[in-house]
Amino acid sequence: MSSDQTFDRMWRDLLPIGRDSRTGGYRRFAWNAADLECRAWFREQALRRGLVYETDRNGNQWAWSGVPANSRSDVPVPDPSASWSPADARDAVVTGSHLDSVPDGGAFDGPLGVVSAFAAFDRLIARGTAFRRPFAIVNFGDEEGARFGVACVGSRLATGVLAADRARALRDGDGVALADAVAAAGHDPALLGADPELLGRIGCFVELHIEQGRALVDRDAPVGVASAIWPHGRWRFDFRGTADHAGTTRLEDRRDPMLTYATTVLAARKKARLAGALATFGKVSVEPNATNAIASLVRGWLDARAPEEDLLDDVVAAIAQAALERAARDGTHVDVDRESYTPVVEFAGPLRDRIARCLHDAPVLPTGAGHDAGILSAALPTAMVFVRNPTGVSHSPAESAEPSDCLAGVDALTTVLADLLANGGPLTPEEPTP
Repeated sequence: MSSDQTFDRMWRDLLPIGRDSRTGGYRRFAWNAADLECRAWFREQALRRGLVYETDRNGNQWAWSGVPANSRSDVPVPDPSASWSPADARDAVVTGSHLDSVPDGGAFDGPLGVVSAFAAFDRLIARGTAFRRPFAIVNFGDEEGARFGVACVGSRLATGVLAADRARALRDGDGVALADAVAAAGHDPALLGADPELLGRIGCFVELHIEQGRALVDRDAPVGVASAIWPHGRWRFDFRGTADHAGTTRLEDRRDPMLTYATTVLAARKKARLAGALATFGKVSVEPNATNAIASLVRGWLDARAPEEDLLDDVVAAIAQAALERAARDGTHVDVDRESYTPVVEFAGPLRDRIARCLHDAPVLPTGAGHDAGILSAALPTAMVFVRNPTGVSHSPAESAEPSDCLAGVDALTTVLADLLANGGPLTPEEPTP
């Protein structure tokens, strides 16, 4: 079977998992049934290729290789068919992404990077690529944060950005704690936490991802390289008022938090537009949530992003101030809690530049979307390769990529991995490209 056919088969096998028949979108949330089925798929792909499979302390999945049996390398790195363990890995080249989704998300965000990683490995083996370093494919858990409200849980835990106690205490919309969900899936929640030993095995991480935007369409390029990730975060706004009867309470007697919330949504749009930033209230919960009742609590989650950290701080502060001012007029109360925050990520210059050269000066562009590569960048060299998205739509069932562009992404990833595996780690700016 050709590598293109292998890609197609993997994609077909993964495509129906967690897909909602009504919306056509995906509901692969951390540790739910669909997520567990995706995890089983990943394990099967790893074992089918003779890779060493393991799950780390935070539930991230790994498929490891030392030197493949048919590699032509003359460097004495252990063969995985012998007594080699992932714990022996040093300076490894790692690629992969995630398999979970936002509510009713698209098929490509995350899975394209994982499927492409296995397809690229198959091409490397078929070509007899010389492996001078260990290699791994990873599926990071709970990247989207759809169930427990914090994005990139698996990589945040591994790097220590997210404290284990806080992670265990996170709850989903039904009140289920993350610790209980992890335990129900057969993983020990007591193990959650920073994993410097694992990160110490990795020399660099390259994540392939569908572009979330249209920059590559405008540049007529099937693939590109990420230069940076905008700083971004999530804030929870709690608007509190007084529950009352919708049909008997005079307007002037109401303390209606829905009014404060609605005004804040409009303020967020205005503040972001004036600043050249992005701000979105995309999730809301209401109590008591009855048609004929004035709400007592409206809880809204703000996603905000900007080109610079100071600008992001200013925009969020302006939105919070607008909420407080409106609450004073409405007789309501507002609390604001920052649930997650990622500072600006400038991808490692030498690694990024090396990849761009490997890809014949592919476009280098920033993104406003967060990724595990961005979280890991504080601990080790990381980079991203983007695949063209013809509509620019993401986090939606309408998300798409042309089959030819997907295969171009596999080609690009294979080229990058072959260079990193055969010629050593990221170059310093002074060293020539091999």
